[in-house]
Amino acid sequence: MPNLGAPELIIIAVVLIALFGWKKLPDMARSLGRSARVFKSEVDELKKDGKPVPSDAAKTTVPGDVVDADAERRAAEARLADAERRAAEARAEADRLRASSSAAAPTTPTSTPVSSTDDVRRDTTF
Repeated sequence: MPNLGAPELIIIAVVLIALFGWKKLPDMARSLGRSARVFKSEVDELKKDGKPVPSDAAKTTVPGDVVDADAERRAAEARLADAERRAAEARAEADRLRASSSAAAPTTPTSTPVSSTDDVRRDTTF
């Protein structure tokens, strides 16, 4: 078969336009494209025939480690116990600092009285 050049392609295009009309060509091309897609999918199905096909869920699931719910719960409980222990230590340290600051205060009255707002500010800055 000889190579198709520009003049041959122009002649084929003119013949197609003359036979089918200008308005029908886009619809025919669209229909031909759909048919080609259907044909391709059917060929792919025939190739896969007899082989197990993974489900859509298997395609979207991210592969990873199996999660042990009991191990996760134990780890969460351990983190919670550690956080509670650190909170108790922080409360004990705050109480110790309050006690040492009140013991270090002079027993003789000073000329400037200490207001309650100074105590609150001092307590919140540890």
